[in-house]
Amino acid sequence: MNNHLRTALALAADGLPVLPLRRGKVPFGNCPACARNRCGGRPNMKTPGPCTCPQPCHAWAAATTAPNVISSPAWAREWRGAAAVAYHPGGAGLTVVDLDTEAAVTWARATLPPTRTVASTRGEHWIYRGAMRSVNAVGDGVDIKSTMAYVRWLGHGTGTVTALPAVVRALAVKAASTVRPAPQASTVPALTGRGECRHRTPAYLERGICMAEQRITDARSAVHTTVYRTFLAVLAAHGRCGCLTDAHITRLFTAAHAKGESPRHCEDAWANARTALGL
Repeated sequence: MNNHLRTALALAADGLPVLPLRRGKVPFGNCPACARNRCGGRPNMKTPGPCTCPQPCHAWAAATTAPNVISSPAWAREWRGAAAVAYHPGGAGLTVVDLDTEAAVTWARATLPPTRTVASTRGEHWIYRGAMRSVNAVGDGVDIKSTMAYVRWLGHGTGTVTALPAVVRALAVKAASTVRPAPQASTVPALTGRGECRHRTPAYLERGICMAEQRITDARSAVHTTVYRTFLAVLAAHGRCGCLTDAHITRLFTAAHAKGESPRHCEDAWANARTALGL
């Protein structure tokens, strides 16, 4: 049994839903049966758990406390290649305020009530009891990770976990109020009077979507910015002719979910990209 698997089983026994992370601190990709969401997987799931297969698929949604799943042969290959262990805080009734800079840590110490803190690579994780919606970039270097998100396990930290304060919930409300609401429709309407466009060539469009998926998957930092810019590029190339379908958009959103982006965050990024292009 390797160290990551041993850690995962110990955390699961304490009630933390866990999953393996590969190099780059990102989840393993979906198995072949679930690739490109062909399994009908649930990228908008409200509760953790695998899709319909035994693999650790669908990023945060694979997180589980079941030891028979965690140590199963289906997960064995991923544990052998794992670079770290992650957990789904919302699934354990927790919220993590992820502070990525020294300035963000200074802000938290002056603004947030004390709770358990864990040192991270660039800052600290502040862990509170209580779940809420996950929101990235609620402040400079400040992300909120809870439901439909994952956090890398960095140790037990110091201090006692305290109740989720109103000031943290307010950060999410404030962040949402500064972003244009997402459109109700997911497809991009075609513009009339332009005739048959080259994007309808299956190979051309497929290559563009695959490149966009890969760009998101390969992001090692500034994931939110990468997702927005990728959405912007896809819409700039394919958004004015009506070629994009729900299936294409779902593939892009699924790639972003696998990097830890919440459905709401994806919808906001998509809406902002459309607005920037005047679509």
